[in-house]
Amino acid sequence: MEDETKDRQEGIVIEEGTERNDQVSTEVTREEYDELYGKYLRLAADFDNYRKRSARDQERIIQFANERFALEILDVLDNFERALKADDADLREGLVQIHKLFLSVLERNGITPIRSEDSPFDPEKHEAIAYLPSEKDEGVVLDEVCRGYCMHDKVIRCAKVAVSKGNKQ
Repeated sequence: MEDETKDRQEGIVIEEGTERNDQVSTEVTREEYDELYGKYLRLAADFDNYRKRSARDQERIIQFANERFALEILDVLDNFERALKADDADLREGLVQIHKLFLSVLERNGITPIRSEDSPFDPEKHEAIAYLPSEKDEGVVLDEVCRGYCMHDKVIRCAKVAVSKGNKQ
């Protein structure tokens, strides 16, 4: 009984009433081996093809990931070119409209500006380029020199700001 349990654990099944034959027919073993080896080679080839196809697909996805965004930006560029051809009287109004269009394209793609003025300085969102005395409390953003942006709640560019150092005399 103990031998049967051991044989089953090892993957050897012996019918009752037969003696245990340690020498299995080499012909059957060779056939089974060839069949399993063939399956292994096909599986390895299939997996290799899958890996290569996945890598190609991922490269294409990365290459064209911003295609929709690029097309929207090209619309903004077209409007800039039209504004450059316009009369000077209409130029300001055209630029304001293009600015609104550009901001809406950014927002549709998850890019939002960081509001900085009169907010407490946050080193995660702000880069201090000046430290000025003012009537405001210390550590409050006085001026935004260059606006920062977030993409889906991740800061992609910090705002460059002037920070108050308080009213020290």
